[in-house]
Amino acid sequence: MCGIVGYIGNQNAYPILIKGLHRLEYRGYDSAGIALTSQNGNLSIYKTKGRVADLEEFCKNKDISGTIGIAHTRWATHGEPNNINAHPHYSESENIALIHNGIIENYAVLKQQLIQNGYHFQSNTDTEVLVQLIEYIKILNKTDLFHAVQLTLNEIIGAYAIAVIEKGKTDEIIVARKSSPLVLGIGDDEYFIASDASPIIEYTNKVIYLEDEEIALVSRNEKPKIVTVKNIEKTHEIIQLEMNLSQLEKGGYDHFMLKEIFEQPQTLRDCMRGRIDVSFNHVVLSGIIDHKERFLNARRIIILACGTSWHAGLVGKYLFESFCKIPVEVEYSSEFRYRNPVIYQDDVVIAISQSGETADTLAAIELARKSGAFIYGICNVVGSSIARNTHTGSYTHVGPEIGVASTKAFTAQLVVLSMMSLCLGREKRTIDEKRYRELLKELNHIPEKVETILKSNDSINDLSKIFTYAHNFIYLGRGFNYPVALEGALKLKEISYIHAEGYPAAEMKHGPIALIDMEMPVVAIATDNKMYDKVISNIQEIKARNGCVIAVVNENDTIIKSIADYVIEVPSTEDCFEPLLNIIPLQLLSYHIAVNKKRDVDMPRNLAKSVTVE
Repeated sequence: MCGIVGYIGNQNAYPILIKGLHRLEYRGYDSAGIALTSQNGNLSIYKTKGRVADLEEFCKNKDISGTIGIAHTRWATHGEPNNINAHPHYSESENIALIHNGIIENYAVLKQQLIQNGYHFQSNTDTEVLVQLIEYIKILNKTDLFHAVQLTLNEIIGAYAIAVIEKGKTDEIIVARKSSPLVLGIGDDEYFIASDASPIIEYTNKVIYLEDEEIALVSRNEKPKIVTVKNIEKTHEIIQLEMNLSQLEKGGYDHFMLKEIFEQPQTLRDCMRGRIDVSFNHVVLSGIIDHKERFLNARRIIILACGTSWHAGLVGKYLFESFCKIPVEVEYSSEFRYRNPVIYQDDVVIAISQSGETADTLAAIELARKSGAFIYGICNVVGSSIARNTHTGSYTHVGPEIGVASTKAFTAQLVVLSMMSLCLGREKRTIDEKRYRELLKELNHIPEKVETILKSNDSINDLSKIFTYAHNFIYLGRGFNYPVALEGALKLKEISYIHAEGYPAAEMKHGPIALIDMEMPVVAIATDNKMYDKVISNIQEIKARNGCVIAVVNENDTIIKSIADYVIEVPSTEDCFEPLLNIIPLQLLSYHIAVNKKRDVDMPRNLAKSVTVE
């Protein structure tokens, strides 16, 4: 969850590290810190509770010289957010500094052993245990820092991405990873280290993605030495990044989230580009075409995901069952990995993750692989762990998503799942050819319909002001729109801190209707589909109890407009594609309510973008 960044080269490290922290702040923003080695070998740490801007203020009038350094922005796991628990952490002698993303599961046992050997602890973090253990093993084995780190990591249970520097060493950084992402950027006689590529792209587009249990000795003006914790030498292909710097800027928008909502017409086109042929005759997805037999012979499909991606997976279930006639189970990765699930060798597992680094999903993938299932990954980040640990898959191609609350990644995941289900349905002959072409043509029109909805931004902003002070919301949907209700409620919870719940509309009578009164806004997704009349009945039940209804309806609707208190109009589309349109006004509504409540929309409290720890 945390963001780590490092630099070694011929430039002043501090500006590069601070800028990198700003780019990574979406990964955690409880506290921030930096460690620098000066030209004469002195090692200094500066850290503080709060944002990266607070760290910059703290570093004023400090010695920030040096061409080597590491920096960290924290999402707290062990120990509350404060100055002491902030990273980097010193070893006992203050000769070693370390930053860490992940969780050391056996830290308590190791800490007790170190205390018995005379070590003292300043913080409540598992990370300080790691740096203290490295120093202890270094002294005990009379070895250098690189081999001390290697020996230490053999004693560690848990997840880590670390960067370590040592007093007096002005020419090396040691980095390692397991179950937490780490990328090494290769410049001209300089190296950049980061949790993801966003801090690196300004300086180089050439990167190496470290694999699990790999350690790299990164030395000035030398090729990195990469080995495993078991001392097996490794070589890596240098990957060229497609990201560009403009994608990491707000581009005139007040927040990244709003920018990313408005990017969706283009990101959906990018997601479909090269995959839907111009005459709408077929979908070209190499991941399915190249492994057609695995899909055609699949006993069932299991979709693994967390959070927003799980909601996308639930839409995927409806799509695959409708078009492919294959039974589909949608699982929370965190539950699946610990449940002793029954997995067959002829199962197809689809793993969905924006970052491609979600820890629970990665662990669930590994479990499914060991049982012989075929794994298909859907993610956004090229070279990510899920991309590397699946048999095949599809990228969503939406560019960096910086806002913590996912928007454009969600709709792109829906597009990929739509294309997959149509492609497979045609291969299985479970979808009529005429119907197949109609759906492809309509899918191609979705981006322009999203553009139409975005023109309602100002009116949705006006509507949001009415509900800024609500304490609870209920979101209702049926069929394909039930997952949209879940996602709409999640967006509101994430960024406005208003309690919200999504329900299948028919389930109102089974409990939640007891909550309905004049102070309970209900968002009803009521577009014209085969469930339309049923949703009308649900809305009338709410109105009979003096509930306030905000309805998402089609432009030509007259019936619900006469019943609901407020309506938001969207263009009509096929039932199966309604989630792609109906989620847009809910994203905007959540955004504007949060802004009106003066929330930090891009960095909501207690959340981070990429959940790389359990």
